[in-house]
Amino acid sequence: MNDNMKEDVLRVLLSEDEIRAKVQEMGKKLTEDYKGKNLLLVTVLKGAVVFLADLMRQIDVPAEIDFMVVSSYGSGVKSSGVVKIIKDLDIPLAGKDILIVEDILDSGMTLSYIKELLQSRGPRSIRIATLLDKPARRKVDLQADYVGFEVPDEFVVGYGLDFDEKYRNLPYIGILKPEVYSD
Repeated sequence: MNDNMKEDVLRVLLSEDEIRAKVQEMGKKLTEDYKGKNLLLVTVLKGAVVFLADLMRQIDVPAEIDFMVVSSYGSGVKSSGVVKIIKDLDIPLAGKDILIVEDILDSGMTLSYIKELLQSRGPRSIRIATLLDKPARRKVDLQADYVGFEVPDEFVVGYGLDFDEKYRNLPYIGILKPEVYSD
């Protein structure tokens, strides 16, 4: 990897301005949809933390936040869908309107598992908001209720998304050069 992360990016897919405008638009819609509800934003660390931080500041209704850490067993960049909960939620879910905030929805296997797990805890509702949707990779029947952008089946990094824990701090979303992640 270069010291200059930008050199590892093939091209910018979504600019800072495009992301900011979409997050504002999503925040307005969520504000309308969650008026008078008991909103709990749930994020699986670490990738979606940047999106969550920006999105929650665009939602103009009372909301709580909580975090999960999960590990998907699988090789390399592919998820097997076998999930181990490393850090569970702290807040009881009964009566809550849960919005799972995701950075990217690709295979959907891990998110499908998490949604079922949370559903079993008696929330009033569960919906999914994802900044990026990569339907070409979907392996389960799972759709997000709120989608920022549909993206092609490319390796994307930046704005919280990583490769080997790097590139999360890029302010845009870019396509990573294949030579960076394929040995």
